[in-house]
Amino acid sequence: MDVNNTILKIEDLSKSFGALKAVNKVSLQFKKGVVHAIIGPNGAGKTTLINLLSGELQPSEGSIHFKGRDLTHAPPNEISQLGIGRSYQKTNIFPQFTNLQNCFIASQSRLKSSMRFFSSAHRAKAVMQRAEKALEMTHLSHRKERVASLMSYGEQRQLEIAMMLATEPELMLLDEPLAGMGSEEAIKILELLKDLAKTHTLILIEHDMDAIFAIAEQLTVMVNGVVLETGTVSQIRCSQAVQEVYLGVEEEGTCTQL
Repeated sequence: MDVNNTILKIEDLSKSFGALKAVNKVSLQFKKGVVHAIIGPNGAGKTTLINLLSGELQPSEGSIHFKGRDLTHAPPNEISQLGIGRSYQKTNIFPQFTNLQNCFIASQSRLKSSMRFFSSAHRAKAVMQRAEKALEMTHLSHRKERVASLMSYGEQRQLEIAMMLATEPELMLLDEPLAGMGSEEAIKILELLKDLAKTHTLILIEHDMDAIFAIAEQLTVMVNGVVLETGTVSQIRCSQAVQEVYLGVEEEGTCTQL
């Protein structure tokens, strides 16, 4: 780890789709152990940025370094094996399998030889231990034999996070983890994320501003593929530029109360 505790660094990162620059020369540093939220209106380039960081899209320009290692053109499986996990806007699970089976599959993908079907008993035990630990961390141990499709939407989102944890990530990329949830389910997931933030670095996209203000330590605001501003929650809430473009005008005195 470098001296300033940066776990992920991107420089001049760009992604073009024809004439459209969805991400345009974005440079950011993400600190280890910090919850960093990326916000902005629809079409700002947030999900494209997450797709670049997870390797699902290749950048047109720029660089990505994770713990000093160049991952600019690394494939998703390599990025996952190095310790970066990712969740999606839409739930990405195996609905016909049990929760434990889902996490076992995810845990097995952490192995560099994940497609070697005749692995040792020791390796299989380690894979199972990671799967069971992930279910415990997400409070799903008591439902490990439940078929995923029979669970509520909120529980399926918990399972997706468990599958990510089964790969033992240091850095978690979360794309709208509260999307589509009722208030009770959202509160449960938010509390889970707060717990995970004690031991992991989180980078998340989320439209629920109350949730963002409750969990994030750093905020980056994107508009039209570029970074408008980056700073602490209080700095962003008090930013005139951000208020005009995205948050709306703050009531007088709210900045000093944060």
